[in-house]
Amino acid sequence: MFKGLLGKKLGMTQVFDEEGAAYPVTLLEAGPCFVTQVRTTQKDGYSAVQLGYGEVQAKKLSGGELGHLVTKKLPAMRYLREFRSKGAEVKVGDKVDVSQFEIGKRVDVIGISKGKGFAGNMKRHHFKGGPATHGQSDRARGPGSISSTTTPGRVYLGKRMAGHMGNQRVSSQNIKVILIDAEKNLLAVNGSVPGPRGGLVMIKEARKQ
Repeated sequence: MFKGLLGKKLGMTQVFDEEGAAYPVTLLEAGPCFVTQVRTTQKDGYSAVQLGYGEVQAKKLSGGELGHLVTKKLPAMRYLREFRSKGAEVKVGDKVDVSQFEIGKRVDVIGISKGKGFAGNMKRHHFKGGPATHGQSDRARGPGSISSTTTPGRVYLGKRMAGHMGNQRVSSQNIKVILIDAEKNLLAVNGSVPGPRGGLVMIKEARKQ
């Protein structure tokens, strides 16, 4: 059965169980979402469910996006994302919400990590830097040699160097659902999830549980 939702990160807090144990949790506003498309192996070559989330004014969408939704008699939605699913028991126009998840079960939460701009090797890749003594004065936070002059005579692709840090797709896997509030469309999961407050997240059934 298909289990997936789009939502946004609200922030972190803590909740207590019946025995008084505290759990650090991230609150997510999950759904409600509409099924905007169902892809099948016979027609598209793979199976997936496309969800729409976040109703907005129609003028804020492109013509293609708006036409994709209007022909299915769905409201204008800001976000459209696909979830891979085998034998999904949903159809276009269905409304899905947090009630499909259960307390105690495990989920994967996918988001875009916070962008931190240009960063050096020590911050970005946890390099230890150069020596602090023996005459060194201007290479304390430098990366050291990045290649040799003979073999290979070039810098390999993927070499860890300074550059743009963050702003990448990150998955928090196998995290526990602590609380569900279907009336307020709230989902609380144990621990942290990627992204800033208000950032879009994809929530789906854990693959590695």
